[in-house]
Amino acid sequence: MPTPLPASRPHHVVALLNDPQSPFELACAAEVFGGAHTEVPARYTFEICARRPGPLPTTTGYPLLVESGLDALRRADTVVVPGWQPPGGPVPDDVLDALRAAHRRGARTVSICTGAFVLARAGLLDGRRATTHWRWTAQLAGAFPEVSVAEDVLYVDHGDVATSAGSGAGIDLCLHLVRSDLGSSYAAQVARSMVLPPHRDGSQLPYAPPPTLTGPGTGTGTGTDASLAPVLEWALTRLAADLSVGRLAAYAGLSPRTFARRFVRQVGVSPGQWLLQQRVDAARSLLERTDLPVETVAVRVGLSSAVNLRRRFRTAVGTTPGAYRRLFGEAATAGTAGAAGTAASAVDR
Repeated sequence: MPTPLPASRPHHVVALLNDPQSPFELACAAEVFGGAHTEVPARYTFEICARRPGPLPTTTGYPLLVESGLDALRRADTVVVPGWQPPGGPVPDDVLDALRAAHRRGARTVSICTGAFVLARAGLLDGRRATTHWRWTAQLAGAFPEVSVAEDVLYVDHGDVATSAGSGAGIDLCLHLVRSDLGSSYAAQVARSMVLPPHRDGSQLPYAPPPTLTGPGTGTGTGTDASLAPVLEWALTRLAADLSVGRLAAYAGLSPRTFARRFVRQVGVSPGQWLLQQRVDAARSLLERTDLPVETVAVRVGLSSAVNLRRRFRTAVGTTPGAYRRLFGEAATAGTAGAAGTAASAVDR
């Protein structure tokens, strides 16, 4: 059950900005906590601050006028760090001290997107799960091994500390916090005013591109040297076939044991893991470009059945093939473009 906010005064939210600031990530918090929503009673106040008040450059070219300094964090009930550029870049000691002091005082501390690097640097994520934009999860995990980085969620909320995935997920997190503070009905009113769903299930994984292989490559596009490139290219044209390690090894002219050992050394994963990833990636492509039934897609990429494809796809991508097609299929893209064109024509008229 949500803990109701005290009715005696509004809950004060302060966003800590940095040069250059992403206006969109700031707007995620500003619109939810500071926007004027018709027929929704104001229960929050919103303020922005920076280490040095004054004009603050943004990632889109225009400056923001910031009137408050770090002392604003002393009066915050919730502190939001709406991104930080560059991701993993230096954070001044006085900023970290102010964040730690606000957290010790009891202020809820929240990050949107790359703001998670700041919370991690302040030590507020030690021993906890956290997330950030899919592009930066590996960097966050590498820089802060004491943080358990979740790649497949939109946000993580511990009550006193919360983190969101990429920019748009910041809205999901902010609406979740409103729901925790004031209940589902109030959060739904705010979301309705913003023409947004009050809650999104799912993961950020469908939005990440398929992973690229790493290794000592020489320009083959496979991340391998020339000794394995031919067999990988051969396999990619035969995904529907039975591609056992033995068959791959025979094509390479190696024993299965030697082939598997060389494969892991050059590609970084086992032959089975690599092949599964290629099949899932091929399924993504077919779901985006065709209207083939899921069963047919499964057979074409060598995953045998719709049941197997759904299981493998959900594990790798974080959603079902059907939901992925609705997001990224050509019909969905064309429908979005058509709706935009219709709206533009209506405005022109």
